[in-house]
Amino acid sequence: MREPGTLYQLTNGARDVPSGLPLVAGLTGFADAGGAVSGFTDYLTNELRSDVIAEFDTDELLDYRARRPTMYFDQDHLTAYRPPKLRLSLARDDLDTPFLLLTGFEPDFHWEAFVAAVLELTDRFEVSTTVWVHAIPMPVPHTRPIGVTVSGNRADLIESLSIWRPHTQLPATALHLLEHRLHQRGSSVAGFVLLVPHYLADTEFPMAALAALDNISAGTGLIFPTDSLREEGREFVSKIEEQVRGNAELERLVHTLEVRHDSYMEDNPLPSPLMDESGELPSAETIAAELERFLAGRRDDQNGGKSSGR
Repeated sequence: MREPGTLYQLTNGARDVPSGLPLVAGLTGFADAGGAVSGFTDYLTNELRSDVIAEFDTDELLDYRARRPTMYFDQDHLTAYRPPKLRLSLARDDLDTPFLLLTGFEPDFHWEAFVAAVLELTDRFEVSTTVWVHAIPMPVPHTRPIGVTVSGNRADLIESLSIWRPHTQLPATALHLLEHRLHQRGSSVAGFVLLVPHYLADTEFPMAALAALDNISAGTGLIFPTDSLREEGREFVSKIEEQVRGNAELERLVHTLEVRHDSYMEDNPLPSPLMDESGELPSAETIAAELERFLAGRRDDQNGGKSSGR
C-alpha cells in the first residue's frame, strides 16, 4: 500500500486549523442522483469562504481515461487546462463557524491509502465528527420531501432521520470505506443516503442539493445560506408540475408513487417505501419520456439555447 502521507500536500493554512472541528465530505463520480453531491459541494464552495489546507495527488488517484479533464480550444490553440481537484479545506458557515470540507472526485486508485490519509488528517486536526452524503435513485415522488437513509454510529441521527433501513449488498464508494474504518475505530461518523426520485436522477435537481445541505446541518449544527437554492428548487418543481398537470397518465403514475410513499410513512407494513404488496416497482419510463421536453429545454437554456447533445 502507498504511504498515506505521500498522497497529499499540506498548505501553509494547515497551521491555522482549530482542533475539534467537524468534517463534511462529498465526492463526485458515483451515486450522485439528481446531482446532489456536486450541487451541494459547488454551492458550498461558491457561497462560503474557504481556504485549502491539503491537496491530494491527482496523478496517483485519478484514472484520466475514465474521467477526462477538460481543456479549452480557442480557434487554433489550447488556452486553458482544468485538472480535477481533490481537496480538504477550512470553511466557515453562515455564522462564521469553522468546519473541514473534503470535496472533489472520488479516487479511482489506492482506496486504502487514501482512506488512511484521510484518517491521518482527522487525527491531526482532532476531528469531532465526520458526515458525508451521496444520493441514489428511488421510485419516490417529487411531491414529497426527499427521504434519507442514515448509516454510521450516530444513533441520534439514525433514529430521527433514517426512513429506510434495508438489509442489502451495495456497490461501495471510497467514502463508504472511510465510514467503515471510522466506525471500526469508534470515531463519530454518519453517512446520508438521499433517496431521489428515479425519474429525476439524471438531472441537476436543486432539491437534492438542498436536502444534502439540510442533512449536513442536522449532523453538524452548521448553518448554510440556502435561500437562492430553495428558490431555484421551487422553480424547478413548478416546471415539472406544468408537465404533469393535465396529463392523466402522468398524474396517475405520480399519484401511485405518492400513495405508496405515504402508506410507508404511516407505518404501513410494506417492505420499503418503494414497493407495493406484490413487490413490484413502479415504472419510471413513462414519466421520464413525458418530462424529457422540459429537461431538454432546461439544458438548452443552460447552454445558451444550443442543444447539449444528450
